[in-house]
Amino acid sequence: MLSSTFHEGERDVQRCAGTERSAAQIGRHINTFLGDDHAEFLREQPFVVLAAQGEQGRVWASLLVGGMGFARALDERHLLLAATVGPGDPLSTALETPGTRLGLLAIEPDTRTRLRINGSIRRTADGILLTVQEAFGNCPKYIQRRVPIGAIEPARGEVLPDRCALGTTQAALVRAADTFFIASVHPERGADASHRGGRPGFVEVAGNGRVLRFPDYRGNRMFQTLGNLTVDARVGLLFCDWTTGMALQVTGEAQIIWDEDQVSRYSGAERLVDVTVEAVHQQARAMPARWNLIEPWQHNPPVE
Repeated sequence: MLSSTFHEGERDVQRCAGTERSAAQIGRHINTFLGDDHAEFLREQPFVVLAAQGEQGRVWASLLVGGMGFARALDERHLLLAATVGPGDPLSTALETPGTRLGLLAIEPDTRTRLRINGSIRRTADGILLTVQEAFGNCPKYIQRRVPIGAIEPARGEVLPDRCALGTTQAALVRAADTFFIASVHPERGADASHRGGRPGFVEVAGNGRVLRFPDYRGNRMFQTLGNLTVDARVGLLFCDWTTGMALQVTGEAQIIWDEDQVSRYSGAERLVDVTVEAVHQQARAMPARWNLIEPWQHNPPVE
């Protein structure tokens, strides 16, 4: 475990939420190495979500797809990712840059299992080599159970021109989403990738596609994401169309809303997060398969 498990932003949010004691207990499970169970889980995943800073210092969450076995632990401190992101992906340059701080989320919707790994990378002849700084599992909360039902043509699909706001179709995808992934960074600890889930409609779109709002539900009480955003407001969001394979990436700046009057309007919310959109990137057929929704998380709060 890290000598100082939580940085100043995480500790600030824990104090505000009154979770210092529970966070300290849960934080004991954060390791600086990959266990055998981590290695086995990673080998079975056809994709992972990456978080890092791209050009202009913007923070993005990206899909990395390679098929089962592409993510392989070489030893307890090193993970090889034998794949590349799609053409024009906002993290393309960062993934070629030695020392880039990377957050990785491996998630298996069918079993509601997820693993977060943070560290630094360098490119090798075999792929992206990640040196592990943190590795830990998360609880199954808010993961909608899905299973793959058919492959999507592996050839990369159309990439739309980048925008500074969500278009009408993009806004509709976000409003219908029950899942998204979130990237955040800390100047010393590096990048982190995480997951958010809820009922369709839990993410709101306003300001002609320039503002997103989502409730922050009760989670693991460590607040890695919100802790990062407290220190550095830059954020990346990734929404996937589980039927067509399309990936929608959003980058911008986040603001955490603690105001009780505003928060009370959202069932189950403990805080709100507003994201001011700075850039949008969309790619067709980015996911490796079509997925069928089997069962939503049974405790997803209602959306009013």
